[in-house]
Amino acid sequence: MAKKKKRIDIVYSTNPNFGFDDGEDEEEETLAPNQQDLRVKIDRKQRKGKEVTLVIGFVGREEDLKDLGKTLKQKCGVGGSTKDGEIIIQGNAAKKVLEILHKLGYKAKQSGGN
Repeated sequence: MAKKKKRIDIVYSTNPNFGFDDGEDEEEETLAPNQQDLRVKIDRKQRKGKEVTLVIGFVGREEDLKDLGKTLKQKCGVGGSTKDGEIIIQGNAAKKVLEILHKLGYKAKQSGGN
């Protein structure tokens, strides 16, 4: 998951060639599916009461997250998106998403009460 880092401990530099290295150029290496610890949960917050299935906990590159999201959307036959390190699948498809993730070799658990 891509997290923004804050710049700390830099006040001012007189060097005209100074460039702050915040490490954002380095993308996180995508873990193997059997090393991923994914959580699948149903969410209704700020969605006007409509249910969506969230897949959270993916560690890796944004392209790999989008590819996994595309695969899940196609196999479930619904729409969705990937943003903020989460895969959002429309509707309550937690059981189907869990089955698909297990078939693809991911470690996944259902999170939450539903």
